Amino acid sequence: MKVAVVGVGYVGLVAAACLAEGGNHIVCVDNDEKKIADLANGIIPIYEPGLTEIVKHNVAAGRLTFTTDLKEGVDDSLLIFIGVGTPGSDDGSADISAVLKVAESVAELMDDYKIIVTKSTVPVGTHKKVSDLMEAKTEKPFDYVSNPEFLKEGSAVEDFMKPDRVIIGTTNPAVREIMKQLYAPFMRKSSRILFMNPASAELSKYAANSMLATRISFMNEISLLCEKVGADVESVRAGVGSDSRIGNAFLFPGVGFGGSCFPKDVRALIHIGKEVGCEMSVVSAAQDANIRQHDHFANKVLNYFGDKAKGATLAVWGLAFKAKTDDTRESPALYCIEKFLNAGMKVRAYDPEAMEEAKKKLGDRVAMSKQSYEILEGADALVILTDWQEFRNPDFDQIVSKLKNAVIFDGRNLYDPNYIKKQGVEYHSIGR
Repeated sequence: MKVAVVGVGYVGLVAAACLAEGGNHIVCVDNDEKKIADLANGIIPIYEPGLTEIVKHNVAAGRLTFTTDLKEGVDDSLLIFIGVGTPGSDDGSADISAVLKVAESVAELMDDYKIIVTKSTVPVGTHKKVSDLMEAKTEKPFDYVSNPEFLKEGSAVEDFMKPDRVIIGTTNPAVREIMKQLYAPFMRKSSRILFMNPASAELSKYAANSMLATRISFMNEISLLCEKVGADVESVRAGVGSDSRIGNAFLFPGVGFGGSCFPKDVRALIHIGKEVGCEMSVVSAAQDANIRQHDHFANKVLNYFGDKAKGATLAVWGLAFKAKTDDTRESPALYCIEKFLNAGMKVRAYDPEAMEEAKKKLGDRVAMSKQSYEILEGADALVILTDWQEFRNPDFDQIVSKLKNAVIFDGRNLYDPNYIKKQGVEYHSIGR
């Protein structure tokens, strides 16, 4: 099929590359000339495992092209995917102005039937706003589809190629068949497409992310209780997760959730509820618990140093909000680092992929190094804030020899307390 994808950010680029890998002809459209030029030359603006290879492969095969000309994309395609950003506003609502602008422009450029597919995360009711806007701008026929993405940063390519589910929000049976054919290459083992109306599709995205965020916050609250009553949160997690009705996914205690999706989508769901007079009390509590978890871990470090915090040096491993991404948006790591800096502490940091992004927010207030062990030299403690694989089995001899004091604050519970004690390390973790 011929598809245009408007917006080559995280959502749009991954979708475009994977759809091209499925044999479709994809033209990516974006008004950022530098980004389009870079992509055409094989320069990928984000770090996502496997994405660079799949983009280069499909560009070489002629199935994936890039342009700043929206008309080119509209003219050559039956399906127009909208994958532009929907940032959160001050009141928590999602700003869909970019989505509406694209829809309006597409309507003005259409000269025959098109299927408009919204991939961006949008609030319930966007399907009607887009449809009404386009009907006012064109007499050409079109159909609207809500097709929310469910990609995890760090495994987005795999998630797209082997999805848990693909949600298609449309009431037109003919469009259902077209969308079913589009996703057929990714349904070889079994069909995991769910058809529903657009409003249900839109809400499914927010509900799923808010449910996962709630699981994380619940487990983090349990970790706080464990610290008070002498329980081990890892044992509790195993006990809870072994229940087949619950499962063990998203039950890992830590410093809290972050990133571009969970915080924004939780706030948006709360806002949607307020607009229609339906209080989202459970999700609101999860949001509050998340901030408390950031503060709890940061304060654990600050309280340890007490009056000696000012002037103390911390070595920090991890800046991204999670492993396998360079995304630092609403990262718990940056939240904690800001608290350390405000207390007068000196911070050195290392992250395999996120240092350039972190520098945009931290500037020169934090010294960064491309060598993880280099930042340990003479530091008063090591603080681990992101669960990168390379942090899971480090050289403890180097850690002990380089740190001024062999102290580790582990915000991801990466190590066995009994083992690390034998390495001569004073160990502080979550819920244990």
